[in-house]
Amino acid sequence: MDLSQLRLFKDIVQARSISKGAVQNGVTQSAASQAVQELEKSLGVQLLDRSRRPLDVMPAGHLMYEFARDVLRRQRDFQAQMEALKDGAGGVVRVAAIYSVGLSEMTRLEAEFYRRLPAAQLEVNYLRPEKVYQAVADERVDLGLVSYPEATREVAALHWRDEPMVVACNPQHPLASRARIEVADLQEATFIGFDEDLPISREIERFLREHGVRVRVLMQFDNIQSMKEALRLEQAVSILPLPMLREEVAEGRLCAIPMGYELLRPLGIIHRRKKVFPRAAQVFLDLLREPAA
Repeated sequence: MDLSQLRLFKDIVQARSISKGAVQNGVTQSAASQAVQELEKSLGVQLLDRSRRPLDVMPAGHLMYEFARDVLRRQRDFQAQMEALKDGAGGVVRVAAIYSVGLSEMTRLEAEFYRRLPAAQLEVNYLRPEKVYQAVADERVDLGLVSYPEATREVAALHWRDEPMVVACNPQHPLASRARIEVADLQEATFIGFDEDLPISREIERFLREHGVRVRVLMQFDNIQSMKEALRLEQAVSILPLPMLREEVAEGRLCAIPMGYELLRPLGIIHRRKKVFPRAAQVFLDLLREPAA
């Protein structure tokens, strides 16, 4: 077996489909099916049950999948380290971040990263939280930046920082003139929230429920930029991380009002367990973990 067979088999198992795995690897479905058959013949055991849709992975198939992932991971680590040796201070760092890691924050980090490693490259993709975890687990990225980080069997989580959460509204809202807001003041308030499946949405709901407060949800979004735009147009409030509001507050477009009870949003750095970081990725990780100026 070679690396291309291992990569194809890994993608087939992850997609639970021979046709989808074939597309990802640029081969025909019949060629992908034949490659699986050749693996099964060489090993003398059935790896996949292709009679089902989606296909079932047999016990031997799970072992083969873990073996393929381990080999491909070590090959990527080897290539990254070889490239780092050839490029000196170069290399590519791939990062996946949730939408609410602000562009201003990433601009600051990018500038400092290039100051330290001018020959390196930093690639940042903004994704929904579950897709950040998947990209890290599949090793399509070196690092992930998420809120409410959770370690999994495949992913390690490091604390990054905590951000205070505040009540946000437009300057015309009745609460805008308050110096501080008690949680009870939000009772029956018109509310702009996060999509229900996001961790931050569940945490805000828990926070309000613990204080016996019910709000009237007007709109829900999966990103803070859309929420801020809605707040400018609607007589509504939201609970958002303070760092994400600084530009709008400075320009007078939104108000950020502290609450009488502290609520923090934890941010974390995630990476594949046992990952060997190339020098450029290690430099960026070290930069993230430094206290912000």
